Amino acid sequence: MDDYLVFQLHAPLAAWGGQAVGQERPSDDHPSRSALLGLLAAALGITRDQEEAHERLRDTCRFGVKVFSPGLALRDFHTIQVPPEARKQQHLQTRRDELREPKVGTMLSFRSYRQDALCLAAVLSSDADYSVERLADALLEPVFPLYLGRKSCPPATPLNPEVIPTPELRSALDRYCIAPVLACLQTGESRYYWEEGMNAGMRHDYRARRHDQPLSRRRWQFAPRDEYVFLGGE
Repeated sequence: MDDYLVFQLHAPLAAWGGQAVGQERPSDDHPSRSALLGLLAAALGITRDQEEAHERLRDTCRFGVKVFSPGLALRDFHTIQVPPEARKQQHLQTRRDELREPKVGTMLSFRSYRQDALCLAAVLSSDADYSVERLADALLEPVFPLYLGRKSCPPATPLNPEVIPTPELRSALDRYCIAPVLACLQTGESRYYWEEGMNAGMRHDYRARRHDQPLSRRRWQFAPRDEYVFLGGE
């Protein structure tokens, strides 16, 4: 019997970043492992420079996801002004300092989002210091604000974390009751995603490769991993 921490993720906009190439900043249709780790780290109050704490959280947590609705895709043309000489160097102390520079350039990119997406995340933890009970408390009273991928994507509803004891991932995800106001967002069969080594309680239809396993938060490096997918049904 395992204890799963299950919580809901819904917002008008979510950004589950995929591999960024050039000016494109894409979004997958369900949360990445790095995004879920970042969410928990923010709730716990782990700062970006605490590399060892990020690594410990990474090594102790495994995730499963149930997608009720992937949401509609939105692609945004994004501009930001930045001093040209600061692009590859350490930024000035504040945004105000940057914009007061005599010459300000413009960086362009395309950023993708998911509109009105709804999913559940389930967490297994193997570290007593990061127990599911502690993680649940942190999600209820987070140290830092929580976002679904980007700062422009705050949650629209409470995460409502719940610890569910069960031997299988699917049972934990199916036993969780989403907020009634969100039930209308479900579209078709729910899809399930999980990591290697989890007792899923369901077959997988295929296995996908994702580059979302954090190697270094400070250097912004990620490694590939396998993700198992069940497309729904019995």
